[in-house]
Amino acid sequence: MIRPFGWQEFLFLLESAGWTVVLTIAAALLGGVLALLVSIARVSSNFVARECARAYIGIIQGIPVLMVLFLSYYGLAQAGFDLPPIVAASVALSIYTSAYLGDIWRGAIQSVHRQQWEASASLALTRVQQYRYVILPQSVKIALPPTVGFLVQLVKNTSIVSIVSVIELTRAAQLMNNITFEPFRVFITAALIYLAICYPMSRASRHLEEKFRVYRDG
Repeated sequence: MIRPFGWQEFLFLLESAGWTVVLTIAAALLGGVLALLVSIARVSSNFVARECARAYIGIIQGIPVLMVLFLSYYGLAQAGFDLPPIVAASVALSIYTSAYLGDIWRGAIQSVHRQQWEASASLALTRVQQYRYVILPQSVKIALPPTVGFLVQLVKNTSIVSIVSVIELTRAAQLMNNITFEPFRVFITAALIYLAICYPMSRASRHLEEKFRVYRDG
């Protein structure tokens, strides 16, 4: 039954945008934990750990995120792990996130002046203490702007999970279009919701970049 695009349809899109945000947060949290491990391994003095991290980043960045999603959803099902679509989508986005954030954070860690490493070593700090008290606090300031910028891309890339029938914003827009046959109104509304989520994050990324550039120059 065809019906016009109205308030209820808009609320459905808005509710589905909540799942877009949930997917983004889940991928950012789980992917962030993996990214921290990858970034530390990437700058490790251990050759095997460093090269494994390099290979992991290269492989994930060299594969379209859609392929990572297919491997997570269909591949794991073939291996006997029948994950719900929302879980498979979260796993795929977390893997994607870990490779890109791992590379961003690796650059932030390496940008800390070598003198900071030497000074902390002269205080007889262990490697873990060096990271905790000296290196990571400085790296955060450097990594924060590009991290927020990447999260904007992550929000937009959640749209691919509509392929496996996760009802986030893009999938909800497709369903509403099938019901209302008003593609312009449906998809422009979805686009504006994406804009409302992403634009403040983009502005925050630029603001942080300018703020920390002044901090470094000063």
